[in-house]
Amino acid sequence: MPGGRLTQQERQQIALGLADGLAYAEIARRLERPTSTVTREVMRNGGPSAYRAEAAHRATERRAHRRRPTTPRDARAPEQVHGRDAEAVREYEETFTTVMMGSGMPTMMSRVMACITLTDTGSLTAAELVQRLNVSPASVSKAITFLESQGMVRRERDERRRERYVVDDDIWYQAMMASARSTAQIVEIARQGVTVLGPDTPAAVRLENIARFLDFVSESIARAAEQARDILYTKPETASDA
Repeated sequence: MPGGRLTQQERQQIALGLADGLAYAEIARRLERPTSTVTREVMRNGGPSAYRAEAAHRATERRAHRRRPTTPRDARAPEQVHGRDAEAVREYEETFTTVMMGSGMPTMMSRVMACITLTDTGSLTAAELVQRLNVSPASVSKAITFLESQGMVRRERDERRRERYVVDDDIWYQAMMASARSTAQIVEIARQGVTVLGPDTPAAVRLENIARFLDFVSESIARAAEQARDILYTKPETASDA
């Protein structure tokens, strides 16, 4: 299987595959590359609808020239446990980050979210994030503030009174419920507009249809989140379970 950076020819093959509607896995198979490599490449460079091979290649070269020398990754990466392949974990973390960015989350926020999510503890301190991501404390602070505002992380104190940032099962539940509440607010505002504009006007009919659609969606999200939390969560095995 080829390694190293993607070549310009490979990027052209990716662009052709996307134009033909091929899945990332199929494009990767034809290139004899990991699917994560293709996913990361596409999401870093505009997504499947905007990916252009020439532009992606130039952007990669610019990033390589701008990159400052840093401490070798192996020297600062945390020791892998459970027999994990360190390189596979690193590659997966990059893919996870790229997909989060593709969903609209800013780059640093995506990196922090991925870093915390992929720890076994599901929590890290600011100092640990700074060390793992090789970024400034200010960058971590800004990312955490954003993620907190979106309900994606929460803070807690450990036994040493250090502040830890947590991503666990309940965070995703709370984030979904917050999304449902936000959608419900849009429903309420839309229905106020119906009254203001007059129920028989085209604009009011449009708002009513928006309200009905989003009302159904927000109720469905809340109901599904409640059910999922009760029946879908799994727990890691303990020695006694094994």
